[in-house]
Amino acid sequence: MRKLPLFALVLLALSSSAQTKLNAAGATFPYPIYSKWFSEYNNLHPDIEINYQSIGSGGGIRQLQSGTVDFGASDMPLDDAKAKQMPMPILQLPTVLGSVVPAYNVPGVIAEIKFTPQILAGIYLGTITNWNDKAIAVANPGISLPDKSIVVLHRSDGSGTTFVWTDYLSKVSPDWKSRVGSNTSVSWPVGLGAKGNEGVAGMIRQMEGGIGYVELIYALQNKITFGPVKNASGNFVKASLESTTAAAEGAKMSASDFRVSITNPPGKEAYPISSFTYLLIPKQWKNATKEKAITDFLNWMLDQGQGMVKQLDYAPLPDSVKQKEVEAVKTIK
Repeated sequence: MRKLPLFALVLLALSSSAQTKLNAAGATFPYPIYSKWFSEYNNLHPDIEINYQSIGSGGGIRQLQSGTVDFGASDMPLDDAKAKQMPMPILQLPTVLGSVVPAYNVPGVIAEIKFTPQILAGIYLGTITNWNDKAIAVANPGISLPDKSIVVLHRSDGSGTTFVWTDYLSKVSPDWKSRVGSNTSVSWPVGLGAKGNEGVAGMIRQMEGGIGYVELIYALQNKITFGPVKNASGNFVKASLESTTAAAEGAKMSASDFRVSITNPPGKEAYPISSFTYLLIPKQWKNATKEKAITDFLNWMLDQGQGMVKQLDYAPLPDSVKQKEVEAVKTIK
């Protein structure tokens, strides 16, 4: 075997020692944009590598809590009680806006099926069980709906997408709020579970009569039909960049607390099942090299990174939120 010369071994050792690796885990909702960001940032900074496991918000929260990752990701911002369970103070930084859509597989129906809040709550409570149910028919005049059982699909893992979906249902349905509530994991009245947005999207494609909730890009990438949802102003609105951005208008955030729910907002053009998604970043780092790597990345994400989000069907952060986050990043040490 040919031996490397001494200077080559020294260079190899130096390059290896210069590589900074950050490990993270969490939400599948923003995984497409996070994957792009981390790859693009590594291209610009080959000495920085960010490894991200798309395991669901619940898993990301648990891994950050146990100290097995450097930072986490969640679509559900942690309340004060959950934040205090972390071994260190954390910043909860919004990264992009996304939408959760009711995606379905109903053979023979070409026109888009419209959904009211009552229809979605009824399907997931198990009180609406057939695609030709009167409630669905009334909201969709002129569409010939089949006499076919509804197959309800949901996430089986702890999921921020589930939190967004159940947060919305809790706002529009008193029965849902009292019987099920909102969280990353809930006790589902009916349905079959699948892991990740990827798993639910795959199940919808496979199962005739199926309906499930997935982040917008997963419906688009898998070419799954999804319908408009009646918003708080009484308009049927389909998820899009514009309608997701409209949902964030008027969101109240302070300079130090970015936690906010924007489901079921009042705007006429707002898509009602929209949400910010968050990175959970420790405020204090023992490793100065990692601290510099994460703060440099966050500043890049809030600047150049935001220009990449629309191509993946996420909505960028409002300028007012970005400015507040830039100041918040300065508190990481």
